[in-house]
Amino acid sequence: MKLQEKYATLLQRYGINTKLRIAHFFAQIEHESGLKPISENLNYSAEGLRITFLKYFPTLHDRAKYARHPQLIANKVYANRMGNGPETSGEGWKYRGRGFLQITGKINYYQLANDTDLDCLKNPDLLLEEANAMISALWFWKRAGLNSLADKNDLKGITRKINGGYNGLEHREALFKKYYL
Repeated sequence: MKLQEKYATLLQRYGINTKLRIAHFFAQIEHESGLKPISENLNYSAEGLRITFLKYFPTLHDRAKYARHPQLIANKVYANRMGNGPETSGEGWKYRGRGFLQITGKINYYQLANDTDLDCLKNPDLLLEEANAMISALWFWKRAGLNSLADKNDLKGITRKINGGYNGLEHREALFKKYYL
């Protein structure tokens, strides 16, 4: 059974109830997770760190020290942001991206837990279960006001709210077209 059919009632509850909204929602979650409730990988090579996280790893020495150490990378990249503590707190790794839309950061896990019945603040891996991954994606979508951007067919605006930039924009556009047909 397709996710859209399986979660039709939840989609309705969160207002994802038009062809345009559904196409944008599924295009984004497929791009972010391949429609699987996953955890952010962060297993970057030194070159991958240079390309993706140059701001956090400006020198070759920094990149070599962290390369292929996902936990260290997460703790550095997500330190002192999104409600996480310093690098030594381990919260970057604990609250790394999970679920269909890659909920990231302690503040988002806190707010998700507060707004739903998911105690993901204490157990972040709950977002690796399909139903919880869907609830977290729907929660984020609604909280970020993405239905209004979907109604305007604003793929770039939706992508920016989800990703913080335009990573994978062409792929997201291709997926949108697939779902909108």
